[in-house]
Amino acid sequence: MHSTHIVYFVVGLTLGGLWVQAEVQKPITEQCLVCMCEALSGCNATAVCVNGACGIFRITWDQWVDSGRLTIPGDSPLTDSSFTNCANDPYCAADTLQSYMAKYGQDCNDDEREDCYDYGAIHYMGPFNCKADMPYTYESIFKRCLRNAMRDDKRQKSS
Repeated sequence: MHSTHIVYFVVGLTLGGLWVQAEVQKPITEQCLVCMCEALSGCNATAVCVNGACGIFRITWDQWVDSGRLTIPGDSPLTDSSFTNCANDPYCAADTLQSYMAKYGQDCNDDEREDCYDYGAIHYMGPFNCKADMPYTYESIFKRCLRNAMRDDKRQKSS
């Protein structure tokens, strides 16, 4: 069971001249996306692609394809630039991660729930290796961001 609410939105794709509507689940919270971005790139949008991983979330071609080849408005999933255009657009990239986690989301740390920590592990390590230890730098930045967000959330609720 997801600890977050699942939100749906409609994505349109043009396939063979037909407009196809697809529902995409959104299991990742906005704060979780912020922490993933912080740990992966420092949310630095000026670095376009590094070793085949693009955008603030460092999305790979394989992740983009597995997520359904989402595109920015007006782009086709069949153009040579559609991957980098999406990965370098924060909204398209976030939607790509949402779709990826809807497909591959799982409990990676055996705490009997699927949450942000699991999504961070799946994104960085891959869905079939997410139980392995995350690299120290990524994990420490990611966990610190999550702790700070939880602390800030508690402060707001108590005021």
